[in-house]
Amino acid sequence: MKKGYLLVISTAFISGLSIYLNKFSVSVINPYVFTTLKNVAVALFLVSLILIVGKWSEIKALNKRSVLNLIIIGLIGGAIPFLLFFKGLSLTTAAKGGFIHKTMFLYVAVLAVIFLKEKINKKLFFSIIALLAGTFLLVKMAPIAFNKGDLLVFLAVLLWSAEQILSKHVLKKLSGLTVAAGRMFFGAIFLIIFLAATGQFKLIADLNAVQFNWMIITSILLIGYVLTYYSGLKKISVSVATCLLALGAPVTTLLSLIFDHKLISIPEVMGVGLVLTGIFFILDIRTFRRSSKIYDPSRP
Repeated sequence: MKKGYLLVISTAFISGLSIYLNKFSVSVINPYVFTTLKNVAVALFLVSLILIVGKWSEIKALNKRSVLNLIIIGLIGGAIPFLLFFKGLSLTTAAKGGFIHKTMFLYVAVLAVIFLKEKINKKLFFSIIALLAGTFLLVKMAPIAFNKGDLLVFLAVLLWSAEQILSKHVLKKLSGLTVAAGRMFFGAIFLIIFLAATGQFKLIADLNAVQFNWMIITSILLIGYVLTYYSGLKKISVSVATCLLALGAPVTTLLSLIFDHKLISIPEVMGVGLVLTGIFFILDIRTFRRSSKIYDPSRP
C-alpha cells in the first residue's frame, strides 16, 4: 500500500512538470505530430522494457478480452485524449490546463462508485472538497472564462477518467507495466492512423533539432508518468490515486510563478495549502507510519 502511494505521488510531480513544459513544446511544434512521435517513442521503450524484464510470458497469455480492453484503453487513454489535450494546451495557459486536468478526480470518483463499487468515506470526501477548492484558487492568476482550448482539455479529461476505471479493472489481472505498454502501444497505432488520414506525416520531415529535443524530454517524462502511475494504481484505489494526482496542480503553478517571474498571491498560497491539506487527509499520516513499520520491501 505504501509503495502504491509513493508511486502515484511521484507521478503527480512528473505530471506537474510535464504540463508546464508541454506548454512550451506545443508552441514550437504541431501538437498532433508532437504527441504522436512522443507516444510512439514511449511505446517502443515500454515494449522493449517488457522484453528486458521478462514480462513477455504475460503478453503471450493475454486472452481476447484482455487484448480488447487494452485496445480500448489505448484509444480512450493513449490516443484521442492526447490529441484533444495538446491541441487544447496550445490554445490555453499551462495553469488553466493543469487545473482542468487535475479536476479528473471528481469524475473518476463518481465513475468508481458506479462501476467499481468503491466507497467515498468522510476523509476522502473532505479531501476531494479541499483539493477542488485549492486547485481552483491556484488558477485565479489566470482568466476564469473558458475558451476553446479549455473545452478540448476538458473533453480529454473525461476520456481519461473513463480510461482510469477500465484500467483499474484490467489491473486486477495484469501488471502495471503491461497495461502501460498496451495503452501506449495501441494508442500510438491510432495516432499514426490519424496522422496518415489527415496528411500530416510530411510535417515530421520538417522538424528541427530544437523540436526533436522537446520531444525527447517530454517522452522521458511520459515514460516516468506511465510507469509510476499504473504500477501505483494496481496497489491503491482509483479514487485515491487520481486525488493524489491533484498534487501536480501546485507544482505546475509554482513553476509558472518561479520561471515566469510572477509574484505569489494570497489566493495561490491558500490554494497550495488546501491541496496539501487534501493530500494529508488522503494519506492519513498515522496509518501511513504504522504501515511503514511493517512494510516488507521484498513483497511485490
